Amino acid sequence: MTEKIGFGKGLGPIGGLNAPRKATNVKPGGAKSPADRVDFSAVLQEVSKAQGVQETAGAARAQKLAALREQVANGTYRPDLEKVADSLVKFMGSEG
Repeated sequence: MTEKIGFGKGLGPIGGLNAPRKATNVKPGGAKSPADRVDFSAVLQEVSKAQGVQETAGAARAQKLAALREQVANGTYRPDLEKVADSLVKFMGSEG
């Protein structure tokens, strides 16, 4: 939008606010042309699919955590010490 300075009138858009605008691609009777159609179904299907995957992953994660909690409570949890050490080395290296 281009603005002009109207001495004493302040800032405002060129052409005024009440400038009429012509509607484009409108058929008689107010019907819109096919080019004006918006279709969200593909996007909504992808979102729905992503939510389903997220819920499935959440359920699998909850099940895995429950199994780990049970192992810790029973004293049978034995972590892979090499993986723990690798993770610590990466963590300590990223802090410096």
